[in-house]
Amino acid sequence: MVFTPPAALANSGRQYLPTVTDAASPNQHLMPLTAGVNDRDHLEIGGSDVTTLVEQFGSPLYILDERTLRTACRQYRDAFRHYYPGDSLVLYASKAWNCLAVCAIVASEGLGVDVVSGGELYTAVQAGVPAQALYLHGNNKSVDELTLAISTGCTIVVDNWLELHTLVELAAVELTADSPAPNPATIRILLRLTPGIECHTHEYIRTGHLDSKFGFDPDQLDAVFAFIIQHPSLNCVGLHAHIGSQIFELQAHQDLTGVMVQWLRKAAQYGIPVQELDIGGGLGICYTEADDPPSIDQWVQVICEGIVNACAREQVPLPRLISEPGRSLIGSACVTAYTMGSQKTVPGIRTYVTVDGGMSDNPRPITYQSVYRAVVASRMSEPLTESVAIAGKHCESGDIVIKQAMLPTTEPGDILVVMGTGAYNYSMASNYNRLPRPAAVIVNDGEANLILQREVYQDLIRHDCLPERLTKPPA
Repeated sequence: MVFTPPAALANSGRQYLPTVTDAASPNQHLMPLTAGVNDRDHLEIGGSDVTTLVEQFGSPLYILDERTLRTACRQYRDAFRHYYPGDSLVLYASKAWNCLAVCAIVASEGLGVDVVSGGELYTAVQAGVPAQALYLHGNNKSVDELTLAISTGCTIVVDNWLELHTLVELAAVELTADSPAPNPATIRILLRLTPGIECHTHEYIRTGHLDSKFGFDPDQLDAVFAFIIQHPSLNCVGLHAHIGSQIFELQAHQDLTGVMVQWLRKAAQYGIPVQELDIGGGLGICYTEADDPPSIDQWVQVICEGIVNACAREQVPLPRLISEPGRSLIGSACVTAYTMGSQKTVPGIRTYVTVDGGMSDNPRPITYQSVYRAVVASRMSEPLTESVAIAGKHCESGDIVIKQAMLPTTEPGDILVVMGTGAYNYSMASNYNRLPRPAAVIVNDGEANLILQREVYQDLIRHDCLPERLTKPPA
């Protein structure tokens, strides 16, 4: 792991910029792997000057580094091949950032895509992701979403009893309408279960403990397995569990492997040929210098060794091993560039500096109390002299991007870059205060390509409806 530790950073008085290589684990770095400083003292990413990108594409601007994303994909893929003697598949948990370009990139690296809605599924299909590499999640899938999934041929990760019954009904409809054969067409499913494993992360993103809206409880296993063997239209090929997100500890994931193999053995007792175990994702990333997550390689090694050892203890064959990283694939690959605006000093309390975005392009600070690091991209070598609060432009007192940031002296028009914004920034962006959502570009070897157009005011009213009676003057 290569990054400037907090003490060294404080002593240096300079803005953060580590030296990294493709061998580095992207999730352990604040900046994309290609970040550097050019001879204008400007931040570069992917060979592109960030200030020039803002001049060309405007701000706020998401800047995605293709090399960092591809490096993370390859590290996951290759680590599973190295540590696991059986078949494996890495799925990108696309709720982190689902768009055509991102789905196409991860698919080109041999990864599948995990989706959680009809919209995410449709996007992945349009990006060319093959059906056998698509897995649909969700705790309240609509009939339309399930129908789309069945017609697409993707795997459905079943979350609850209502969904099981709905799928049986949909399979019967498909049989009546389309298939004269005596045997109903089967629907490929995984069962999601809550393993009862706690992990140290924000309570909103812990999903493995029993008090969760997701998945079947373990004490329902016998009833669920009995239901499945009575309905041949349900082809249960695997089991799924996910304990949470932004996790730094490895023990919880090691514990998960043992629990899941016990479930696999129970399925075999019911004659259900479970072939896949999906252990979810959850590996965290660096948002500040204080964060110290395991590397991708370390996480994969623990998972693989846990499954291999548990299968040996339980005397069951190795399943196809599936994982679902999201944040650790793309979080560190992207930064957000803002243009700085007004300043306000409250004597004896703090100084506020504002940017031209905020909670509409990054709702994580106001939602999860998330912390970030920032640099001034247009003056990278200047010493850190100011402790400021970076405020967004929205009409909310809580719209603070970073509560306490060390920056050089800044002026309106400077370009501020917030690091680690690839996960849950664009995907959770909104039009709050009727702000158009930002553009996104992908950079690689000095080339920048638009992957998301900036919204304009006309987009904001595109789906508004104004009844004719409201256009008439009052009587």
